[in-house]
Amino acid sequence: MAWESRNGVGRYYTRSKRVGGRVVREYIGAGPVADLIAAQDAERRAEREAERQAWNAAKARIEDAEDAVERFSKRVTELTSLLLVDAGYYRHHRGRWRKRRDRYEIT
Repeated sequence: MAWESRNGVGRYYTRSKRVGGRVVREYIGAGPVADLIAAQDAERRAEREAERQAWNAAKARIEDAEDAVERFSKRVTELTSLLLVDAGYYRHHRGRWRKRRDRYEIT
C-alpha cells in the first residue's frame, strides 16, 4: 500500500495484491476518498499486526509450558529410575524393569 506520484506530478494511492502467484498493483485513486481508504488499510494492517503479536505471545507461553512439562517429566523419570534401582530392580532388554533375584550363598 503506497502513495505514488509519476514524474513528480500528483499523488495517488495504490494497493499491491497477489493474483495467480504474481503481485499486481491496484489503482485506488486520489483525493479525500483515497485518504479514507488508505487510513482504513492502515487500520486493518495494525489490527493484523496486533493479532500476530497476540498469537506469537500465546505460542511463546505454550512453548514455555511444554518445556516446563518436559523438564518435569525428565525429573520424574530420573527419580523413578533411582527408586527402582534402590528397590533392587534393573533395566533389562528393551528398557524393561526387572526385579533382581536374591542370590543365596551356600555355605
